[in-house]
Amino acid sequence: MTIAPEAPTTLRFLSLEITGRCQLTCPSFCYAESGPTRNHGTMTEDNWNRTIDEAAGLGTEKIQLIGGEPTLHPAFARMLQRAVDAGLRVRVYSNLFRIRDEHWRLFEHPSVSLATTYHSTVAAEHDETTGRAGSHKATRANIVEAVRRGIRLKVAVLDAGDHERAGRARTEIQALGVQHVHVSEVRAVGNAAGSTLPSTSSLCGRCGDQKAAVLADGQLSVCEMGRFLTAGSVKDASLASLLTSERWAEVTASIPRRGGAALCPPDCSPNDDSSCGPDNSGPCSPADDG
Repeated sequence: MTIAPEAPTTLRFLSLEITGRCQLTCPSFCYAESGPTRNHGTMTEDNWNRTIDEAAGLGTEKIQLIGGEPTLHPAFARMLQRAVDAGLRVRVYSNLFRIRDEHWRLFEHPSVSLATTYHSTVAAEHDETTGRAGSHKATRANIVEAVRRGIRLKVAVLDAGDHERAGRARTEIQALGVQHVHVSEVRAVGNAAGSTLPSTSSLCGRCGDQKAAVLADGQLSVCEMGRFLTAGSVKDASLASLLTSERWAEVTASIPRRGGAALCPPDCSPNDDSSCGPDNSGPCSPADDG
């Protein structure tokens, strides 16, 4: 059966996975299977710039630069500035392992916000999760620095079943002055999937709902977690044509919709308003004011 969208898809939030390279490996959790030996993908800077411009032209409100670790991409600063100049709000999802002075200055722009993941109050536990000694100390210190600079910051705490550990981590981050902290369950995607095949059962149910993701190879996906559901490459076609294609309609229709589903990081529902707080079980709308 042919499935076609009734009208052009509204795109309010777009994640750009600009690199697969990361200083960390997160062997049990990384949905993108990133690491120090991964590359920046096949998208050129011109490809990314065109995608940013097209997103702005479609009325997208916010983009998210992710990886891997997005700050490792050689064109990161230029792409962030281009998005800001295009009138977009930008969230940078960083591991906050190492931040350059020039990047701190970019993050202080009123149209830019930060997001990161924090794993444990215990340094050894955090470092084991990331696969990198010293990552707890570095990330925590940079969380403190972001708060000191008045940068808007959202922190995700992954809950792999140890609810007390996740609760302690959330409490600590809130005590450091971070207002937006949420606990998310680990989804069976990437490293967390092990030998399990990707499945829509691992998704929160909001993928493709006024949001999308462009992966490092140019493939347009329903979201970074639903990376196995793609509708073609932005290197070969415009963002608008992919979003109104039969293939996009098919992949989005394949996702079970779940009311009140828990968020999955970096954020299956990009909403920072009060209805999406970590202590609220209600569903979130696909908007983001943070």
